[in-house]
Amino acid sequence: MNKRKFWKLRHWIILGYSVPVLAIIVSAGMTVLNVRQLVMISAELKRAWEVHENVDHVNLNVQIMARATRGYLLQRNPTSLLDFNKAKTDYLTVIDELDAQVNNEEQRQNLAQVRTLIDESITVHQGMIDLVNQNQTNAGVQVWRESNGRALNSELTNLLTAMGDLESEIVAKDEAVQAAALQRLQVTLLTAATLSLLLSALIGTLVVLKASRIMNRAAGDIVSSASEIATSVEQQERSSSQQAASVSETSTTMDELGASSRQSAEQAEAAAAGAQQALALAEGGTRAVERSLDGMGDLREKVDAIADQILRLSAQTNQIGGISSLVSDLANQTNMLALNAAVEAVRAGEHGKGFAVVSGEIRKLADQSKKSAEKINALVADIQTAINSTVMVTDEGTKTVEEGVRIAEETADAFAGVAEAVNNVVLNSQQISLNVKQQAVAIQQVVSAMNSLNTGAQETAHGITQIKIGTHQLNESALQLKVAI
Repeated sequence: MNKRKFWKLRHWIILGYSVPVLAIIVSAGMTVLNVRQLVMISAELKRAWEVHENVDHVNLNVQIMARATRGYLLQRNPTSLLDFNKAKTDYLTVIDELDAQVNNEEQRQNLAQVRTLIDESITVHQGMIDLVNQNQTNAGVQVWRESNGRALNSELTNLLTAMGDLESEIVAKDEAVQAAALQRLQVTLLTAATLSLLLSALIGTLVVLKASRIMNRAAGDIVSSASEIATSVEQQERSSSQQAASVSETSTTMDELGASSRQSAEQAEAAAAGAQQALALAEGGTRAVERSLDGMGDLREKVDAIADQILRLSAQTNQIGGISSLVSDLANQTNMLALNAAVEAVRAGEHGKGFAVVSGEIRKLADQSKKSAEKINALVADIQTAINSTVMVTDEGTKTVEEGVRIAEETADAFAGVAEAVNNVVLNSQQISLNVKQQAVAIQQVVSAMNSLNTGAQETAHGITQIKIGTHQLNESALQLKVAI
């Protein structure tokens, strides 16, 4: 329904209900006010009647007290005394009630005069009774004669009668006011009922007319909207059919993709197994290189030990050379001494022949020692040359061992890198296998979802067909509503 600046149907309906309700509320308010006034008038009327009755009771009690006193003066009878006391007690009770009930100023003045006169009368009557009780009956009678009791009773009677008449007037006024209030109440009720009916009929007619126009417009809008919905539903039905066909083709494609994913998962598992074997071989190569490194380490230690031994041998050879040089020097010196001894022996002549023989032998020994020292020096030189060659070879061996160790370490590092790379390949292959499996599961779930979508699309197409039927029915109902309005 288009948005226009007019009251909506619910506003008119609310107005149609509100006017009678408002009229009823106003009528009820006026009725309550009149009823409250009637209650107040009734209470005032009741009070006036009670005052009137109590005035009569006071008048009656005054008469009883007067008769009882006269009877007691004539005959000292306990019954008369009881009647007097009872009337006195009733009077005191009733006069207090009157004092509380009377609210008219004139009546209160009359009541004050009545109370004064009655109290005076009670005092006189009580005095006469006391004289009788004292066996002074004649004195009591004399007091009664002198008290002018009849005039007092007459005055009391006139006052009480005036009070009664005044209360009767008050009662008459209250009754008239009550009757007028009842009349106003009847008029108020009739007026409120008439206005409520007229306003309800008027507003009801307006609501019906307004509702008819609104419903007529709404029916036209419904017909137009139903036609548009029907056109949209037909387009949606065609789209749903195409969507169902597309979903079916997609389901077939996803099935093929699922089979391909399962095959990829199997290939990934095979690659992971091959990578595991390569990792095992790389780890074996790494262990072999480690053993080679250990052997080369041992060889290096042995070569170092040989070098140390050769160095010690070279030092010892040098020491032997030194000793041989010392022996050669000793031989030279001995030879010189022997030569000197021979010269001295020649000088000595015959006495020096033996000494000359000894010096000759010593020279021979010195020559032999020198020759031996020369041979030793030659051997030491050969040994030193051999030691130097051995040291050089040992150095080359040490360098070769170090180079082998370096190559073995590089090989070990290479195997470690290969092992790490193969391990990464294994991990990646396992991750790929896991991902492919997850993809296969996800594809299976997608296939299930596509099947559900296919089913949903078919159900949607069926539902759209039902909506199409319902829309046509709605269009027909709207046309019928428009005709009915």
